Amino acid sequence: MVRVRKQFRDLASPEAAHETIDSLALDPDTETVSLADSRGRVLAERIDAEMDVPGFDRASMDGFAVRARDTFGADEMDPIELELAGAVHAGSEPDVEVEPGTAVEISTGAVMPPGADAVVIVERVEERDGSIAVYKAVAPGDSVMPAGTDIAAGARALGPGTRITPREIGLLSALGVDEVPVRGKPRVGIVSTGDELVRPGESLRPEAGQIYDVNSYTIAAGVEEAGGVPELYPHAGDDYDEMERLLRRAADECDLVLSSGSTSASAVDVIYRVVEERGELLMHGVAVKPGKPMLVGTLGEGSAYIGLPGYPVSALTIFRAFVAPKIRDAAGLPESRTATIEGSMAVRERYAEGRMRLMPVGLVADDEGELLVYPVDKGSGATTSLVEADGIVEVPPDVSYLAEGETVEVQLFSADVRPPAVLGVGEDDPALSRLLDRVPSTRYLAVGSREGRRRLRDGVPDVAVVAGDTDPDEVGVELGGWTREWGLVVPDGNPANVTGLSDLVDADLRFVNRDTNSGLRTALASALGDLADERGSTRHELVEAIEGFDRTTKAFESPARAVLTGRADIGLGLRTSAESLGLDFVSLGDQPVRVFAAPERMEKPGVGALRAALESTADVIDGLSGYHTRPRE
Repeated sequence: MVRVRKQFRDLASPEAAHETIDSLALDPDTETVSLADSRGRVLAERIDAEMDVPGFDRASMDGFAVRARDTFGADEMDPIELELAGAVHAGSEPDVEVEPGTAVEISTGAVMPPGADAVVIVERVEERDGSIAVYKAVAPGDSVMPAGTDIAAGARALGPGTRITPREIGLLSALGVDEVPVRGKPRVGIVSTGDELVRPGESLRPEAGQIYDVNSYTIAAGVEEAGGVPELYPHAGDDYDEMERLLRRAADECDLVLSSGSTSASAVDVIYRVVEERGELLMHGVAVKPGKPMLVGTLGEGSAYIGLPGYPVSALTIFRAFVAPKIRDAAGLPESRTATIEGSMAVRERYAEGRMRLMPVGLVADDEGELLVYPVDKGSGATTSLVEADGIVEVPPDVSYLAEGETVEVQLFSADVRPPAVLGVGEDDPALSRLLDRVPSTRYLAVGSREGRRRLRDGVPDVAVVAGDTDPDEVGVELGGWTREWGLVVPDGNPANVTGLSDLVDADLRFVNRDTNSGLRTALASALGDLADERGSTRHELVEAIEGFDRTTKAFESPARAVLTGRADIGLGLRTSAESLGLDFVSLGDQPVRVFAAPERMEKPGVGALRAALESTADVIDGLSGYHTRPRE
């Protein structure tokens, strides 16, 4: 019998080897795991908040719940006396209402009682017999955390591709999520070959040239570290039939099969023949040292195969350089990196409290790939501060500010943390949530249109999303957008027979508004200005006539949910929100939503991916009532 040696005539370049391995199909099915078992996994789907967090307006300080207007004019020389009507404590449902001229004692975290819209902190009050003296006036909303301040119902909580760490588990817990859809871990079968190998624990005969099987265990550890599930198969010698049986079994049971040994050109190394007969040999040999004898191919339908060199150092080197990235990608995991990095402050940050500050920060790469560090701080009680931050910068007590461009050391929350491909800020919008699903590794801060424009001009984010008429020259490079129908959300059946903005002003209806940074709030203000001109009045006078105009909410769906639960008679919102919740809607017009990029970030790959996604928005807005790809004629 003539044996033909397999020659390495055309070694693949490292780049070609990566491309070949990238072409292998390795797509484990999505799994659903309990929240307790989700740490370290990767989200397979977007998770939206199905409830406001907190789910109620609550006091953020100890003090007395009041009607803010009852305190107007109070000062140290001329306090205002209010009758004490009762008390509300954290964890209890209020059983008292704040009537005009009264106040209710309230604890931090307690539900705001009906009628109250502000809290006078205890330090500004003198308690008397059955009453209190208020020594400082408060405005609506003072020392109150509105429902949804942390995260609002309908808002995008976490996106697909998010690695679940204790930060995300805290947010999911706050949202009541107990089961999580995660990317499946690729199952990797490991087969070691060679007559000389012996499994640890078995008797070894060095005189016969035997050595312990090192590769099975080192590669299995590497698979697990990369996010896969290793499956060790019985040791195979150099027998063709036994190799074929083990490889066939592993191929049937796993997403990827790894073997080590029997990949060189030796006459007894026959594994490449098994691959050629069972599937397809895509590559044999790569121009690297160590690790030249590497096989890449398939073992029948749906199973990828990679053959590693037999020498342990070569096998591990090739695994880490070529195979581990593929497993991490299939599991949705990023490249690992050091737990401490350096970056430059993106903005000037003032601090002068005379004590050490552990400042949560986020990371973003500029147009040259340099890391920029920006502060992330929504308050110590906000779970989402942690989700939006990548690490902490320690600010010493004697440092009064960090200058823009100053180098700082960031202690990452996890060694796997890396900056997002795209950092966006601005308006919250349901179509935007869908769009962002198409751009891997995005981070979006829903700070509103006005704040989004400001931050983009300051040079921190890559993109800003703005609702309403905006001069592109004052913002950045326009990438694309859509229009959305906005107006007044009312209960099903429209019991108050609301027909337009005049009813909001003239009827005795409880209204819930959006925050001042929202594009919807700006549109409402403009419409009220037009109505004031028609009536020969002022916008201020119309605003004063609307009960609850200063009652603000964070996200686009929050006003609609207030109407749904009976906490308001009418809310500012979108047609799609109203219809999705079974409510009626009174249209006030269409509003453009546009995405702008910082001119100096246009070459970032993430921005390019977002721009590509914006080129076709028809299926993004499909099913969203009142949405259009371009303004209607």
